[in-house]
Amino acid sequence: MITAKTYTKKEAAMYLTGMFGQNMIYNVIATGLYFYLQNVICLPAVALGWIFALARVWDAVNDPMMGAIVDKTSTRWGKCKPYLMFAPPLICLITCACFLNGNYALAKEQGRSGAMIAIVAWAAISYILWGMSYTIGDIPLWGIISRMSEVEKDRAKLISAARIVASIGAAAVVVSIVAVSQAANEALGEKTNAQKGFIVVGIAMTVFASLLFEIAGLGVKERVPASEEKKTMKQSIALMWKCVPFRRILISGILRSPLQLMMIVILTLFTYYFCDGDLQLAFTTPKILFILIILGGGYFVGQFAAMILCPVLMKKISVKAMYNLTALSALPTGLIFVFYLIAPTELDQTKWVLINGFCFLISGIGFGAINVCQSIMISDCIDYEEYHHGYRPDGIFFSGQSFITKLTAGIASIISSYVYAAVGYTDVNIEKMNRALENGAHFATDYQQYSKAMWFILTVPPAIGLALAVIPTLKYEITTEDHEKMLDELVSRHAEMEKTEE
Repeated sequence: MITAKTYTKKEAAMYLTGMFGQNMIYNVIATGLYFYLQNVICLPAVALGWIFALARVWDAVNDPMMGAIVDKTSTRWGKCKPYLMFAPPLICLITCACFLNGNYALAKEQGRSGAMIAIVAWAAISYILWGMSYTIGDIPLWGIISRMSEVEKDRAKLISAARIVASIGAAAVVVSIVAVSQAANEALGEKTNAQKGFIVVGIAMTVFASLLFEIAGLGVKERVPASEEKKTMKQSIALMWKCVPFRRILISGILRSPLQLMMIVILTLFTYYFCDGDLQLAFTTPKILFILIILGGGYFVGQFAAMILCPVLMKKISVKAMYNLTALSALPTGLIFVFYLIAPTELDQTKWVLINGFCFLISGIGFGAINVCQSIMISDCIDYEEYHHGYRPDGIFFSGQSFITKLTAGIASIISSYVYAAVGYTDVNIEKMNRALENGAHFATDYQQYSKAMWFILTVPPAIGLALAVIPTLKYEITTEDHEKMLDELVSRHAEMEKTEE
């Protein structure tokens, strides 16, 4: 009997360490830099939205190109590992550069139009370059999972663990970067603007995370043989659409694009609605800490629970059924906005915190299950394509996961920017609000137009996206039974390939 090859515990641990670092870097940008550009140096809302949108759309186009390059790569280390060894230093350098910018609100107050243009241009160029560098490491990091093991159970376990570790890395940054940056700013002697603190903390977090990311490249090993056939970039990209089950995953991901709005707005909303602009209060005021734990903690606990339970539940429920059940989380997500309309200035009261905490918990379960199921389904599609056509598209198919994330983030950025612009939450208005909050104003009561816009962005579009996303996957073709047969056949084929090479 032929034994399927899989990774060791040490390799899995080093891979997960790298995943933790990589997701810290992602959220230094996705949440930290976004907050920095919007609320610290105060770029215009529409300009910020288009910078993030155009960069993400370009990234979405660039990802399949990188996936095709990975699939054509052939080295003694494999086709994914080389990129994991050399990408982290490059990503580190460009991530740090993103924070080295001027203050748009100050330049506008002083009438320095040239400086204003330069600040926006630096934000755009540095962010686009960051996205391109990040892609070089991101696609091989996910693509290598299907190359580390021929065992479906082991792949599912590693994907689930990777999603958990990624979420922990994200949470570590989301919870800390604003508060720590504000504290660092005060330590540097700055009282009115947190820019210096953000630069110091953003760079420090990035360097630390990059060192962790490098560990994945040093520790992983590819065990699944690469396909002898090499496709052109055009053929590889066309394959993403020709493979019907993979096409369904792509369309589903685009339909749930508003879900990305939750990550864009949640840090800003919590900082202002519950802390009046000073997130450090969350760690010094028991009531605010309680709110943060129940709401933010509920969302992350829901994610972790789903990520842990998904591989267990898949023994009894198909991955297709589990993915489609995530539509049920649309209702509690949308209800959060209904509760805001009922009590727009009272959501810090215990009863509303507990009610919304439950809704965030269920919403988090849906989000966590989506992430795990999507990665497993993509891995299954790789096996599906190799089984039916003899070609294993690890890079190009996992570039689809990155494609979905970045394209949907771009769409979400556009949605948020125009909602913010419509209510006046932009450039100097944010600076004026920050000063008013420092002088005793309250966000929930004195800036209800901004508050309402944020609660709307956080809940209503994501709820709609969750409901629509399952429509394409209702007829997802790969069943559990069929996939098990495919894997058995592929293990035999791989063994025969190795005998032939010997």
